Amino acid sequence: MKQGLSILVVGNGMVGHHFVEQLKAAQPEASITVLCGESQLAYDRVHLSSVFDGGSPEALMLASESSYQQLGINYQLNCWVSQIDRQHKRVVSKDGRQFGYDKLVLATGSYAFVPPIPGREQPHCLVYRTLDDLSQIAESAAQSKVGVVIGGGLLGLEAANALRKLGLQTHVVEFAPQLMAVQLDDAGGKMLAQKISQLGVTVHCGKSTEHIAKGQQCRYQLQFTDGDALETDLVLFSAGIRPYDELARQCGLQLGERGGIVINDQCQTSDADIYAIGECALWQQRIYGLVAPGYQMARVVVSHLSAGNLQFSGADMSTKLKLLGVEVGSIGDAHGRSPGAQSYIFTDPRLQLYKKLVVSADGKKLLGAVLVGDTSQYDQLLHYALNELSLPKNPEALILPHAADALPKLSLPATATLCSCHNVSKGDVLAAIDQGCCDLASVKQCTKAATGCGGCAALVKSTVDDELRARGVEVKNHLCEHFAYSRQELLHLIQVGQIKTFAQLIASHGKGFGCEICKPAVASILASSWNDYVLQPVHVGLQDTNDAFLANIQKDGSYSVVPRIAGGEITPDKLLVIGQVAKDLQLYCKITGGQRIDLFGARLEQLPQIWQRLVDAGFETGHAYGKSLRTVKSCVGSTWCRYGVQDSVGQAIAIENRYKGLRAPHKIKMAVSGCTRECAEAQSKDIGVIATENGWNLYVCGNGGMRPRHADLFATDLDTETLVRYIDRILMLYIRTADRLQRTSVWMEKLEGGLDYLKQVVIHDSLGLCHELEQQMSLLVDTYACEWKSTLQDPTALKRFRQFVNSPEGDGNIVFVQEREQIRPATAAEKKQWQQQIPVLELTEEN
Repeated sequence: MKQGLSILVVGNGMVGHHFVEQLKAAQPEASITVLCGESQLAYDRVHLSSVFDGGSPEALMLASESSYQQLGINYQLNCWVSQIDRQHKRVVSKDGRQFGYDKLVLATGSYAFVPPIPGREQPHCLVYRTLDDLSQIAESAAQSKVGVVIGGGLLGLEAANALRKLGLQTHVVEFAPQLMAVQLDDAGGKMLAQKISQLGVTVHCGKSTEHIAKGQQCRYQLQFTDGDALETDLVLFSAGIRPYDELARQCGLQLGERGGIVINDQCQTSDADIYAIGECALWQQRIYGLVAPGYQMARVVVSHLSAGNLQFSGADMSTKLKLLGVEVGSIGDAHGRSPGAQSYIFTDPRLQLYKKLVVSADGKKLLGAVLVGDTSQYDQLLHYALNELSLPKNPEALILPHAADALPKLSLPATATLCSCHNVSKGDVLAAIDQGCCDLASVKQCTKAATGCGGCAALVKSTVDDELRARGVEVKNHLCEHFAYSRQELLHLIQVGQIKTFAQLIASHGKGFGCEICKPAVASILASSWNDYVLQPVHVGLQDTNDAFLANIQKDGSYSVVPRIAGGEITPDKLLVIGQVAKDLQLYCKITGGQRIDLFGARLEQLPQIWQRLVDAGFETGHAYGKSLRTVKSCVGSTWCRYGVQDSVGQAIAIENRYKGLRAPHKIKMAVSGCTRECAEAQSKDIGVIATENGWNLYVCGNGGMRPRHADLFATDLDTETLVRYIDRILMLYIRTADRLQRTSVWMEKLEGGLDYLKQVVIHDSLGLCHELEQQMSLLVDTYACEWKSTLQDPTALKRFRQFVNSPEGDGNIVFVQEREQIRPATAAEKKQWQQQIPVLELTEEN
């Protein structure tokens, strides 16, 4: 670039900011002026919805005025450009200011497309695009109970997530017959819709909105072309984007037939001194709506201005993300449109997984993939596609359960791209390690890998970890990118520092605003340390779906209720209460494997009604929704059984009452058998107790499920006091040292020394920790409180259990009826009938 050239950048979104950073790195003396139309400099638009999940707008900022000043960058905020004078090489802002240039870079981005629907101009009809939009959405949501997103693409589902976080009953209306029609095939789109519907968001595909009219129950009514209608208070448009190309149109630059500023391989427009990058640019009749291609365009312009030869040749549009908690991945030719393409499809209706591979006609190359519900294979599949690696002999093994375990580990070449946003290859990561980067944070800082959209974070971490291990460097087991500590280290920091909230922890030991990995993990650690009420305002945003509502959400969107029945012992009066509640509210009843009664089909707003009656009858929460103690199963023992040698029922009740509410890295199940005939199946539990003539045998770290393991015999012929003391120590050691979501069986297998080491620590106190472990358990036992009883006494917490933000009334459109032994959605006639018959117990501020 010639010395003294003046570079003017119009637009300061993520792509415009990336261009400025790259140009300053390549040409530190470059004269750059940035005109930003918003009131703040660049911020991360990809994670906008995090603001509604407890994050702050400040955490999204990519640049600050002080950072631009330090770089010597001239900038103007609230500077909306209205005219480009190509002849005199200057631009004019709306308020009349003029700025000259030698080279002009248009990074004006795009705007949200609002379909020409009559009624769209009304209040509470908004778009989801900027920080200012978030403020309007939050203000509208505070006055609304139902929200509708028009558009079922990536942005539409992000917008739906924002409405759901604001507490609105949320609907998604999509014109296409499926969600994410661009990225997913038909079956993948349907699986995504099914999973999202179960999370409480109602999906309406194949719907075209004809008119936004005045509503009857809500503020508005969406009237569809097929005659159906949908009531809502808030309409959020997210039906796609359109390029901001008006400036180019006004000054005579070449545009595409459907909009977009035409660029060549150097990202130059039809005027050689004007470049266009990001979502305003049209390359070979295509506009790229992801951030990574925009970043690539920015690097091309920097190269061209620096006499380099980098060219834009298109970009990979593969993506991996979480939409409303559902994992989704799309790679390459997801629809299988390539000539001769063949597809392998795996569907698991029980786990609700859908996976599809699209391979070349000869079966040697991966052309595309679709993953819904599980994206654990995304990174591996992406590199088969991007680097044209030869597929294994049986490609289907890449997506079939367990089959992938037998495949050799994929070895990526140094040229393989790990981070598309910042164009970071595996070789770049290895070079950073060669230069002295000895951890993930320093590699990311050096290369900027995984600092864009974040989709490559797992792959970058595994690459760094593998390379460091190969070089003999100890690899830290960091919880996530926001905490450079393992779960065990975080627990120590919390307990030693007397840290009581997530905000305190991330301020003192983390960065950013957290994620779906660290928030529930920290919530569990805080509960295990201090036993605070989990729905306190400072904790509630950390909980996952089940803990957030103190109930298990089911596949139809309803909830199940499981009161605690310690040891399986219950009185006739309590049985009658459960039966009457189930009968009154038409709930499906099921005896669980842990000797409890599960009530299915409860609506969200019914949960407090149900629990009020159960708590009044003496029941407590069974914590079936939490990573905590679930059940202590028992046989009838010596009280009734002619083979029983100890009172297994009494012991089970005592043990369950001691450890009820205990939060842990994963769920815990226990059992007590009255003799060696083992009718309570104690040897398949995390903690198993079997009676002997001389006391109790203790078994540890077994479990059922997908990875069954028999428990190991830990100690024999224990008296009750010693038995409880050992269980205290084992459980607290597990809570302190296990990884996130690690069952006791896996935890013990990974202990160096395994069972023998555990015996040394717990029985012989080899670490000198036993007194401390017992004290911590005593604290938790002494401070136990039933979470549902606490909720019923908290009017603020009760507001979470409303279908509508400003009303305790239920939604009469959601009705479940019993058919034989199953639950199915009600017909319209049945809905009307049940609405007339089911009593509604209204919640007031007082109760």
